Amino acid sequence: MTDCVLRTDHDGWSMLTLNRPDKLNALTVEMFRELRRHVADLRKDDAIGCVVIRGAGKCFSAGHDLSDIAEGEEVPSRGWHSETLRLLEKLPKPVIAAVHGHCYTGALEVALAADFILAADSARFGDTHAKWALTPVWGMSQRLPRRVGIATAKRLMFTADMIGTEEAVRIGLAEYSVPLAQFDDEIAQLAQKIVSNSGFSHAANKRLLEATDGDPLDAGLQWEVMETEGHGPDMHDRISAFTKK
Repeated sequence: MTDCVLRTDHDGWSMLTLNRPDKLNALTVEMFRELRRHVADLRKDDAIGCVVIRGAGKCFSAGHDLSDIAEGEEVPSRGWHSETLRLLEKLPKPVIAAVHGHCYTGALEVALAADFILAADSARFGDTHAKWALTPVWGMSQRLPRRVGIATAKRLMFTADMIGTEEAVRIGLAEYSVPLAQFDDEIAQLAQKIVSNSGFSHAANKRLLEATDGDPLDAGLQWEVMETEGHGPDMHDRISAFTKK
C-alpha cells in the first residue's frame, strides 16, 4: 500500500483520510484500491462502530484526477469505482463524510456514498461532469437526486455551479455545518455519540432504510414489521443501566 488512504482508529470509530494533500487529494485508481481494502477490513472489524472519511490538508478532494483520465487510467473492471463506493455505502455501520474545502464531482460521489455529510463552513460542492464533457459512472446520477431531489440535482449537474456550505445545508446535500476551527472536535464528538448507541441497531436500521427506500408507505410499514431484526444482545444491559441511574 502507498498510504494514499490512511486509516486511524480511535475509541470505537475509525477515520479514513484521503492522503494526497499536495494534489488536493485528487482521486486515482490506487486511492480507490486502498479505500476498497480498508472497507473490506472494516466490514470484519467488530471493534469499530462508525467510520469517518475525510481529506488531508486543505480539502476533502478536488475530484477525479484529470491527468489520470487523460492518460487512460486502467481499472480492474467496468464499474469498479462504482462498485467500490457501493461497498462503502453498504458497510453495516454508520459512515460519515466530513467535508472541508473542495468537494467536486468524483469527490462528491465519494461523499454521497456516506450515510450523510458533515461540512465545515469552508466546504464547497459541485458536479463538473458537464464542464469536461463527461458523464457520471460512480453514482452521481443515482445518489444526488435521492439526496436533494431531481430538479435540484439537474440544476447542479446542468450548471456545474459550485455551492457553499449554507446552500448545501439548505438543499439537504449536507446535514449541518460547523466553523472550520471546530471541525475536528465536532467529528470526534459526533463519532463518539454514534458509537455510544447500539451497533446492532445501526446495522439493522441501515438495512431497513435501504430495503424500503422509495417503497409506498404501506409496503414499507409491512416490511418493517415482518422483516424486523428484533433486539440486540445488549438490550437488557442497556435498559438495566438506564433504570439504575
